[in-house]
Amino acid sequence: MSLLPRTTEEFSSAEYWERFFKKRGEKAFEWYGDYNKLCGVLHKYIKLQDKVLVIGCGNSELSEQMYDVGYKYLTNIDISNTVVTHMSQRNAARRPELTFQQVDATQTPYEDASYQATLDKGTLDAMASEEEGALARKMLTEVSRLLNVGGRYVCVTLAQESVIRLAVEHFVQMGWAVRLHCLHDTESEEDSFALPVFVLICTKFRQPLPMPILEMCLGEAGTPTRLTQVAELLSAVREHQAYSVLRKKLRTSTDVAANLSLTLCHAKTGLPRYTLTVQDCSAGAKVPRANHFGIFIVPQGRETDWLYGSSEGQKQLMASANFRRLVIVTMHRNQEYTDMQAVQSELSLMVMDLAPPGMPANQQVPFLSVGGELGWREVVSKGVSELSGEYSVEDVRGEDGQLYRRLVFLSNSGLIQSECRLVSLNNASIHKKKNKKKIKQTAPPKTSSTSLSVDSGFLCCTHHEVMVAGLTMLGVGTPQNKDVPVSVLLVGLGGGGLPQFLRDFVPGVRVEVVELDPSVLEVAKEWFGFRPDERLTVIIGDGLKHISTLENEGGCLFDVIMFDVDSKDNTVGMSCPPSGFVETAFLEKIRCLLTPKGVFMLNLVCRDSALRKSVLERVRGVFPCVFSRRIEGEVNEVLLCCHEGEESGDSTGALPPSLIHAAKSLQTALCTNNAGRNFNPHIDIADLMKDLKVI
Repeated sequence: MSLLPRTTEEFSSAEYWERFFKKRGEKAFEWYGDYNKLCGVLHKYIKLQDKVLVIGCGNSELSEQMYDVGYKYLTNIDISNTVVTHMSQRNAARRPELTFQQVDATQTPYEDASYQATLDKGTLDAMASEEEGALARKMLTEVSRLLNVGGRYVCVTLAQESVIRLAVEHFVQMGWAVRLHCLHDTESEEDSFALPVFVLICTKFRQPLPMPILEMCLGEAGTPTRLTQVAELLSAVREHQAYSVLRKKLRTSTDVAANLSLTLCHAKTGLPRYTLTVQDCSAGAKVPRANHFGIFIVPQGRETDWLYGSSEGQKQLMASANFRRLVIVTMHRNQEYTDMQAVQSELSLMVMDLAPPGMPANQQVPFLSVGGELGWREVVSKGVSELSGEYSVEDVRGEDGQLYRRLVFLSNSGLIQSECRLVSLNNASIHKKKNKKKIKQTAPPKTSSTSLSVDSGFLCCTHHEVMVAGLTMLGVGTPQNKDVPVSVLLVGLGGGGLPQFLRDFVPGVRVEVVELDPSVLEVAKEWFGFRPDERLTVIIGDGLKHISTLENEGGCLFDVIMFDVDSKDNTVGMSCPPSGFVETAFLEKIRCLLTPKGVFMLNLVCRDSALRKSVLERVRGVFPCVFSRRIEGEVNEVLLCCHEGEESGDSTGALPPSLIHAAKSLQTALCTNNAGRNFNPHIDIADLMKDLKVI
């Protein structure tokens, strides 16, 4: 039979332990480490002269080793008669004062306050599974009775959440002080678990403490970190466990496909501070002998960049860095970081444990970054949307040295909901500062600042540029359409960058926006320079219902209908749009609302290949002509859908003459319309259109 229980309930069974120790025989079984691993913390809390009750002693050598170094008042109890008999006989001659007794730890025969310490190595873990913890609570109540004032319950445990919560809440309610030591796990031992070993210290006071004392220590001699709530202590335990599991996986093998990651929290606040993602080189890659291990610090505000935020980008970063293993570190918002040296010092001990197997002990590990800087981010506003939860408006400095403003919903902090570029009102360039404090002084508190404003002529999203370029299919800007109005229905406002651009630069356009979340509209107006007027209106409501209403009422047609709306449903592989927007019946409504020459534009973000195929089939079933334009380096693709077919170009992929002419006309119209505004010179309409693929 296996020497470990098949089910957790067997841990608290006397019959199980009888079978266990008969099978085990003479060989000691050391739960969670031996005396050498635990002696540092044991000597710190248990004095040599203390009367100590060892609960669930088993056939561990721990009590024997403690006796040999000077502990003479040790009483060992266990529920198994087999192990008590064996241990008594084994120690009768050499350790005559070392006592072993068959006693149930939930009901002992000893007097109140008769011990200065109780030592428990794995017994709480074994008993906590029985009767939903009722047996363990009985044992802890008995421990509380047996200890005198100032006495300590010292428990060696794996600190599984249900177990540690039970024990900590029990002693907090009794007004005891609680401290938890996280010990580094050991390598290549029989008792080496994936989880780290913890030592729980609970101290009894004469009068119950009015406020709980909760502390966490790293290692046997670590400085205690004071926590205020049990939930914070449990969170710290989970972090150390996750780190230990990750380290153990990485210590034994290199798995290129694993893409393991871990979030480290601030010791005092419990808030996320760093996220570590481990990338290993591919098999057969030629790596310089010295490049065993490297740490790459992602600049603040850049963590959502494709290179740093996607698995494909991280693999590319790994390949260019050319290390056997690269740990990619991202920093979290609402945290302060002094400089690169401080970050390196803070991370050094943690990340070194993630080194690849076989790395020389004296190997120098470089910390890498972009330009040797931490980057910069400032949260300028925070709020809560009833529909989308907490959000953050933050200014960051991009790779080009320019300031950008972003809207991020914290429920999906890896995705930028909206982004705009900030420019000086006098068009002067924003000079890069050398340190964080100086940069902070240049950042605007709002878009109404006298020095900076939102550049409405700059589209930060490539899929927005493609949608604008798609207007060439209507002939917008051509001489024959010079005075022809263009009506646009856009579902999804975001920061308002796309509709504001259309309003400011496309001649004769009228834009109607449907936005579900009123908080988004307020953020767009206050922080992203969104300015609705008679040619740019916003309707707060459900896009599905609004389009259905328009189609039922009839008489309202649009030249362009655009969908740029994200989905809140994370259970499907499509994050944009919500699935209801691409059902066949709803697509039919869209087709009915378009003018004969009208274009339906859809921003599609779908990682599920089968689902994407299904969506494309439905769209193609409604619209005879469908073009797709993939966005390089992203999951996005823009679908341009028409009633009528359009020339698709020759075999070389070149644009047909009609679209080339329309593209040039639209480019000219954007540059000359609304004199005095700053049009983004990087938008090349013809270039954006040339990569269209026929679906």
